[in-house]
Amino acid sequence: MIRSAAMETGNRGEGKIVADHTQRIVLAHGGGGQLTDELIERRVLPRLGNNVLNELLDSAILRNIPACDLAMTIDGYVVQPWKFPGGDIGRLSVSGTVNDLAVSGAEPLGLALSFILAEGFAGKDLDEIVNSIAQTAAEAGVKIITGDTKVVGRGQADGIYIVTSGVGRVRRDAKVGPSRVKPGQKLIVNGAVGEHGLAVMLTREMPEVTSVLRTDAAPLNKLIAKVLDAVGTGVTFMRDPTRGGLAGLCSDLAKQSAQRVTLNEVAIPIRSESRHAAEMLGLDPLEIANEGKVVMAVEAEVADRVMEILRNDPLGVAASVIGEIGTEADGRCEILTEIGGRRVLQKPYGEQLPRIC
Repeated sequence: MIRSAAMETGNRGEGKIVADHTQRIVLAHGGGGQLTDELIERRVLPRLGNNVLNELLDSAILRNIPACDLAMTIDGYVVQPWKFPGGDIGRLSVSGTVNDLAVSGAEPLGLALSFILAEGFAGKDLDEIVNSIAQTAAEAGVKIITGDTKVVGRGQADGIYIVTSGVGRVRRDAKVGPSRVKPGQKLIVNGAVGEHGLAVMLTREMPEVTSVLRTDAAPLNKLIAKVLDAVGTGVTFMRDPTRGGLAGLCSDLAKQSAQRVTLNEVAIPIRSESRHAAEMLGLDPLEIANEGKVVMAVEAEVADRVMEILRNDPLGVAASVIGEIGTEADGRCEILTEIGGRRVLQKPYGEQLPRIC
């Protein structure tokens, strides 16, 4: 029997702490029984409930979808700590999955959500995370349509891990991928890079440091839709520079397209606070993860229009043309430095910042 008392007496009379299942997660919350039902009905459905999720079926049924191509993505989120300036693991999980669909030219239809919780995790913290999920999903205009909950032993999973999966309808006017990247096209990013990884790392490694840096985690699907509505196939490539940052993304693009990718260091937006934090941590801002940024390759004739759309949106006010696709078909990424030199930009060998998403 699960007790809600705070203390019970063992065989030798010692006091032993027993988790209050109304305040903290207990192993039985993941057992599929009455306490699982209570967890879902008390903490999840009031915040995320909708006509699909409320049915609590083993699979969500997506009805009446016209003939189209579908995109599907899945991601696990193990960020530590789970809360950081400007966001938390809940906002991160929804934004990351929505953005993976959006940069593929897909409009999100629904998300699946799985919690892996550690015994003892505070119920109020779970409430905060679910509220964040609900708020971010509302920003993106997408519903959580199915999910799952598992509980592991005390001290495992750092409290909470989240896995999200998403399904989206691919727009007919979206044809994006490395094979469409050609010489003369412009590279655009919608804002300053490096903020998410640095905000998390400062919170983790230097909690005594006060900084204005906040995560950039945000769903970008509506911003991307505005661009595609205006220029359609004028956008030839999109990707979000998460792990590996801008350097990793552009190095991959050069390799996959077999084209020369040239970046202009002066044009890459990096906040002074980010530069300072990166210097303290010994990191390169171009290799740091972002969770609210998209890099686009666009035809030269639509670049000004794309910039106008981005800069008229709160998520794109600091957008910049950061480079172009060169005429050399050598699959190399290079950067023009502030002093006029050139250096090869390579994908990071490993992960500079573990556990930032």
